[in-house]
Amino acid sequence: MQLSISDMIFHAGPVGQFVMLTLLVFSLVSWTIVFMKARLYKKVRLDTEDFLETFWHSANLNEAHEAAAEFEYSPSASVFTSGFAELQKINKMRSRNEEGKVVETLDTHLATMDNLKRAIRKAENQQINDLGSSLSFLATTGSATPFIGLFGTVWGIMVSFHDIGQRGSASLAVVAPGISEALVATAAGLAVAIPAVIFYNYFSNKLDDIESEMNTFSTDFLNLIERDLLSRV
Repeated sequence: MQLSISDMIFHAGPVGQFVMLTLLVFSLVSWTIVFMKARLYKKVRLDTEDFLETFWHSANLNEAHEAAAEFEYSPSASVFTSGFAELQKINKMRSRNEEGKVVETLDTHLATMDNLKRAIRKAENQQINDLGSSLSFLATTGSATPFIGLFGTVWGIMVSFHDIGQRGSASLAVVAPGISEALVATAAGLAVAIPAVIFYNYFSNKLDDIESEMNTFSTDFLNLIERDLLSRV
């Protein structure tokens, strides 16, 4: 008889079919996440490259802020927007002297930098959480599906031995079909788990690169603001 995986699944018992259906759901969701993340991270890379080039060629922060709205997929642009918004809030709250001029002191500059750093760190964490969402499902798939498939195999072997007992024969012709059907579940579990593990590691490395690039920009941005504030003291 020719080996047919579909026939084995179709003739499997209710538990075996449920296991295969569960693995199918895990597989479909995992591949959906893979394609979505691949498309998203590509846009993130392109938008970030364009934003950084625009930022460093801008005449001032206001010009850079106007351009940042065009790069919606860039985490660095989002961090800059959050930092710029915090700077505007701080400028509105600065104390002024009798002539209406802003009072520039070292304490006010230190407070400004503290607030700005907190706003930027919050924006960075939000970006990483958004970009890393759903990756945990790939990790769960990679660790759980081999055991789900193994459960289906163990159950199938139990059923096969039960059938052997009822038929009173342990010949290869009696044992082989049931055992082969049971082993399909393990193969299916590995087929689902292996791509999930590979792409989880791949996207995790991509996310680390994005985070590193974002942190580098944040540091440069903070240094730029700090130098400007210190020059006013």
